[in-house]
Amino acid sequence: MTVELIVMGKTDIEPVDELIRLYQRRINHYVKMNVITLPQPRATGKTTEAVQCRLEGEALLGALGEGDCVVLLDERGGQHDSPQFAAWLQKRFNAGPRRLVFVIGGPYGFSPQVRARADEMLSLSSMTFSHQIVRAIFCEQLYRALTILSGEPYHHK
Repeated sequence: MTVELIVMGKTDIEPVDELIRLYQRRINHYVKMNVITLPQPRATGKTTEAVQCRLEGEALLGALGEGDCVVLLDERGGQHDSPQFAAWLQKRFNAGPRRLVFVIGGPYGFSPQVRARADEMLSLSSMTFSHQIVRAIFCEQLYRALTILSGEPYHHK
């Protein structure tokens, strides 16, 4: 199985990119993980939030495969503590999809079409994070879950 993190647009915060690369290297000791950065659709001064969201949605849908298990990281999703997330992740691994795809949308969220395609939604917090910083937070939580599943001491109760 491969874990994919699909994100919309490059981050302009170098320390965030460094954290993502750090955790991606660590995660790859447990499971193959790729970060796919889709180009942000070009917006003009007349582009509305709804149109921008639709364009981002079309790009996201184009990056998904038919057999992918798609999980949106979204404030409306279910929340887990770290051990619960690890157990949730193990269930997804056991279900055996070829790709487990986590998606972080752009600043305006997900289009209805992307929401309809999703198998599940997860929320990392009831707080709001920028779509750029949440990338690093998610990678750290994925790494934490994998260490929990491996019985390693990274997570302290």
